[in-house]
Amino acid sequence: MAGRDLWADVRLSNVDVALLQEARPPRDSGAEDLFPAQDGDWSTSGWPFRSFRTALARLSSAVSLTPRISVASDSALVQDQWGVSRSGTITAADVNVDEVTPFTAVSVYAPWERTPSGGLYADAAAHRLLSDLSVLMFTRGHRLIVAGDWNISFGHGEHGDAYYADQYWAVFDRAAAPGLRFVGPQAPAGRQADPPPEELPPESLNMPTYHHSRQTPATATRQLDFLFASAAIADKVTVTALNQPEEWGGSDHC
Repeated sequence: MAGRDLWADVRLSNVDVALLQEARPPRDSGAEDLFPAQDGDWSTSGWPFRSFRTALARLSSAVSLTPRISVASDSALVQDQWGVSRSGTITAADVNVDEVTPFTAVSVYAPWERTPSGGLYADAAAHRLLSDLSVLMFTRGHRLIVAGDWNISFGHGEHGDAYYADQYWAVFDRAAAPGLRFVGPQAPAGRQADPPPEELPPESLNMPTYHHSRQTPATATRQLDFLFASAAIADKVTVTALNQPEEWGGSDHC
């Protein structure tokens, strides 16, 4: 949601559960359930002056949600609490249909961080998210759907840099080791940039899911948003990027 108040867009979406990133505390979410609660903690660790975080919103009566309660890992944990590396970057809940829990939904955000020299990187945050997810992948046969803004690239580095391509691939490779499979979105389930950006390999199926301040949804070029699913359910999951200019929405992420 990029720090903007886009809860009206969420209310109008035809979904059962919304997995949100950079979400502000709503004045009126329109959700039947919201995690965190409207009066809860909407901060992300490391940004004390900005009030946003990952969130889950239930928007229909077809499902119910049972939250996985997370707290900062350096806090004193009590039973059923889940210690995470950076509070606000991950929110999870079991999705229930009648008496069955087909999967656990996890909204994730890998924030940019700065090196001492001022460079930006997000792969360390992505690795921390995977470490946090280990709790939910403690046994074989786990059933997770993990979606969000990873702030890394798939199959390439910025401006074609092979070193960063390898750095980012390490995240996808690490996710696959415990059975968390990358499932998209990839073409043709969405619109690819035309013309394709020079940084993409010719065979890439990436598609834009983000535009910076000098771009529009029509001129966006880079994919930063990805969905992973546990191997136990990955073959049943389809992923589509709603990235046509007319369906993009008000955020800088589609």
